[in-house]
Amino acid sequence: MRSVYAPRRLRWFTLGLSAFGLFFLFAVSMSAQDPRDDRFDSIYSALQGGNFNEALNLIRPALTRFPNEAQLWAMQGVAYAGKKNQGAALTSFRHAIKLSPDYLPALQGAAQIEYDEGKPEAIPLIKHVLQLKPGDRTSYGMLALLEYQQKDCKAAVADFEKAGTLFDAQPAALHANAICLVRLKQFDRAEVILKRTLALNPEDARERRLLAAVQVMADHPADALTTLGPLLEAKDPDAETLELASRAHEGMKDTSEAVSLLRQAILLDPQNLNLYLDFANLSYAHDSFQVGIDVITDGLALQPNAAPLYFSRGVLYVQLAQYDKAEADFEKAYELDPNQSLSSAAQGLAAAQENNFDRALAKVQAGLARKPDDAFMLYLQADVLAARTSNPADADFQLAVRSARRAVSLQPTLAPAWSVLAKLDLEAGRYKEAAEESRQALHDNPTDQAAVYHLIQALRKTGDTGEIPELLKRLALLRQQSAKDESDRYRYQLVEGDTAH
Repeated sequence: MRSVYAPRRLRWFTLGLSAFGLFFLFAVSMSAQDPRDDRFDSIYSALQGGNFNEALNLIRPALTRFPNEAQLWAMQGVAYAGKKNQGAALTSFRHAIKLSPDYLPALQGAAQIEYDEGKPEAIPLIKHVLQLKPGDRTSYGMLALLEYQQKDCKAAVADFEKAGTLFDAQPAALHANAICLVRLKQFDRAEVILKRTLALNPEDARERRLLAAVQVMADHPADALTTLGPLLEAKDPDAETLELASRAHEGMKDTSEAVSLLRQAILLDPQNLNLYLDFANLSYAHDSFQVGIDVITDGLALQPNAAPLYFSRGVLYVQLAQYDKAEADFEKAYELDPNQSLSSAAQGLAAAQENNFDRALAKVQAGLARKPDDAFMLYLQADVLAARTSNPADADFQLAVRSARRAVSLQPTLAPAWSVLAKLDLEAGRYKEAAEESRQALHDNPTDQAAVYHLIQALRKTGDTGEIPELLKRLALLRQQSAKDESDRYRYQLVEGDTAH
């Protein structure tokens, strides 16, 4: 599903960084702070008239005479900004601040330039401005948007509040505030703000879906349906609208309508995995396991390599006690998505390295070069190497085994390391060892899905199958909780996605 809306850039709200805007800031701030130095009247007049080359020609000899005059450096910053040379303008403002740390015109000029570039370096400058001008709503607004960009939502929400009505007619800034409130799970407050943005443009379908998504999260399903009403009454509501309406009806315990709407959404957008997963969750919640299996199977006919669909169908097969089919689906899912067996730490590391495992490994090995007996780094090395190879004859595989064994010897309660070691021993045919290592991992982390799966595999290989049905139930329960968490994340993505407004 496409995201409903995503504010991305800080150019939503600026002071309008023209040279005249900066000159206005400069003039007002200077008059509030100290009287204009009449030695520089000609420069001031040139700036006021927009004659920036003339101003620079006057400033250069003046700086030779008065190199430590902060006012001159700030004037030079305004002139460079007028010529759209933001780098030189920022250098001038920064030098003025160095000479006079509380010189407000320079602080505001530097802050505005850094802000317009979306740079976090603007934050301390704006905070300094607020020390000198407490209560300045514009500064609070700029600060809030930068904090939003830095994902510091706690600070951003507080500063949005201090900005007062500054953004009342600025939908993108209102969205940033609402998204931060959603991240903080303050759904009711986010709903109030998004109602305001919808009032600014009632015909905006994306805005309606965004508000409805937040209302679903706020557990206000009736309100969500009211919000979606105009879209549902349209001739051809799209899959996004139908999916949200389905969630709202389920929230109102109207499961039959929720199922009907979700079926319609799947027909409109049959490639959307999330719709099938939603259907599987509904089927699981209402004990309609075979219906869910049938719909997931239809989805797999269109997307035969979709690991999440195999996981979901496996969960449903477990509920029908069809353990062989469930185990086959889980095995297929892990085959299609080997990263599922990675620890969350290794997944995070790989994501941070843009799914480049070579780069992730280099980062880990650089850490081990400094601290070779770091158990956590040793286990990460084993985990990343295990994701790259399953051939026991490979040097990387053997290094992974040594790293995992060293990690558990240094820190016997490091559950992820036991899980990695179990995976490696499975691939090497050491099934009894893999079973014991999986049990050790589960002793320290009972929710480790990979360890449950490895234990099932190891027991199957040793012929000790009596425990497998209960383990499959355990894995299915863990997978279902993961599916619920994923569904919740999907709702957040609906609010925080990539679509430009």
